[in-house]
Amino acid sequence: MKPFTLVSIILVIVLAASYIDAFTRNNFPKDFLFGAGTSAYQWEGASDEDGRTISGWDFLSHCSNGSNGDIACDGYHKYKEDVKLMAEMGLEAFRFSISWTRLIPNGRGPINPKGLLFYKNLIKELRSHGIEPHVTLYHYDLPQPLEDEYGGWINRRIIEDFTAFVDVCFREFGEDVKLWTTINEATILAFGSYGEGITMGHCTPTPSKSINCSTADSSTKTYLAGHNILLAHASASELYKLKYKSKQRGSIGFSIYAVGLSPYTNSMEDEIATQRANTFFHGWMLKPLVFGDYPDEIKSAMGSRLPVFSEEEAKKVKGSYDFIGIIHYTTLFVTNRPLPSIYPTNINKCFFKDMDAYMITTGKSSFIELEATPWGLEGVLEYLKQNFNNPPIYILENGVSLKQDSSLQDTPRVEYIEGYIGAVLNAIKNGSDTRGYFVWSLMDLYELFGGYMQTYGLYFVNFSDPGLKRSPRLSASWYTGFLNGSIDVTSQDITQLQSNFSGSYSL
Repeated sequence: MKPFTLVSIILVIVLAASYIDAFTRNNFPKDFLFGAGTSAYQWEGASDEDGRTISGWDFLSHCSNGSNGDIACDGYHKYKEDVKLMAEMGLEAFRFSISWTRLIPNGRGPINPKGLLFYKNLIKELRSHGIEPHVTLYHYDLPQPLEDEYGGWINRRIIEDFTAFVDVCFREFGEDVKLWTTINEATILAFGSYGEGITMGHCTPTPSKSINCSTADSSTKTYLAGHNILLAHASASELYKLKYKSKQRGSIGFSIYAVGLSPYTNSMEDEIATQRANTFFHGWMLKPLVFGDYPDEIKSAMGSRLPVFSEEEAKKVKGSYDFIGIIHYTTLFVTNRPLPSIYPTNINKCFFKDMDAYMITTGKSSFIELEATPWGLEGVLEYLKQNFNNPPIYILENGVSLKQDSSLQDTPRVEYIEGYIGAVLNAIKNGSDTRGYFVWSLMDLYELFGGYMQTYGLYFVNFSDPGLKRSPRLSASWYTGFLNGSIDVTSQDITQLQSNFSGSYSL
């Protein structure tokens, strides 16, 4: 048995033990929101209809010669049908994003009246069914003209253009939208799109395996993009609070990808490596938001490669949120010892090398991925509570990918969602100010990694059917029952879930 196998089993047994009590929807606060999510490019389709123009995600999907979101789920035409499904399920909230190029086709300038009407109609339809809209303003779909003109998020000009875009959104939709997330998965956007490796939003050449991270342009672009993302968010937040909040009474938040992190062994070295990983994955952007500057460890490691906030910028960034949105799928064990990497060869090596640089001068941190570990989410919520002043939190994405097929019996997804909802409840009982949970995703979508082959949907979408028929999976039925109170999560369910977890770790 490998060391982390034993560690994982022990952690599952000890930490999952707190989930053995049965729970229902009524165990959560009355104002807690349960929902599901999509994003514009993954759901809407209609990529060249009614004035919409190309975004970076269009460009990326087409230059990779794979599948694309040109049609996706055709939510642009089928939104009323989809809202009806949400209402029948009993969803309390729906998270979606606004396509910048559908609303403002060139990235700046005139508003597209047909795009504006679509979002007004969608929001009206949600409201008429008692469903709270939770709007993400930016979900990887930068207008391609802005990428071509000045490089997108690595240029400070993006701050002005993004602020002008969100101003339109606040003005036009803010009477009916009370929950806004400015930027989706800001950490992943920065090191995925603008570092060396993963391409999220624009096409880049295949990275060199021998890249020198100490001199590579990509090793600075990651942090420059992250800096401008924070400043753009702060600008949007300031605009909302000065111009709209008193009348519209909404809340504005910022989203990061939050990974569960746990030491690979009980050694001090692995504990330190885990602290370092937490600093890079989470503290990199949350510390400026909460305390006004980057973590000292990152500043020491990066030196001149890390941008510096002016005194005025630091004041704007600090406290520029009403909530933190987290995207969470899995937990990683962290070690200070080299191990076979789970990551593809084209991942952003420089970011992970930087993660080592300030603590460990030899070797490199390695991560071992465990897919279904609800205690990892509970750990994330506890970490945020203890280290960032217990911010209000919405879990904006949580779900499990399964191979796309016509089977509607997605029992693993039901077990996954049960476990993670139990973890959220446990965190709330321990004082976490978590206010909402959104399953990813409402239905099968076009996914950034995997296209239409790996899907997360509560509803199966038959992409071979011209009508893109939606069919509820077992998970949709389970979620419906949980939300309407006809299903209780019992100790037997969780005991079985624990057994499944333990069995899955026998490597």
